[in-house]
Amino acid sequence: MLRELLIILIVVLLVFGTKKLRTIGSDLGGAVKGFKKAMAGEPDPPQVSSTLPDAEFPEAKAQGAPSSGEAKRV
Repeated sequence: MLRELLIILIVVLLVFGTKKLRTIGSDLGGAVKGFKKAMAGEPDPPQVSSTLPDAEFPEAKAQGAPSSGEAKRV
């Protein structure tokens, strides 16, 4: 049993290479960690929102369109 497993591991190593196996292992480990965290009911860390203002376009101001901070008047 152990001999067959060793042969399979060597063949997989030859087919994929060490770099690809390292990437696959890292991705699989992250997925398992995320699954365990979700099963434990831990909340996700808060999302960081951007505090940058919206871009202002000079063309829109020249035409008299309201900027992102102004309310539209009807």
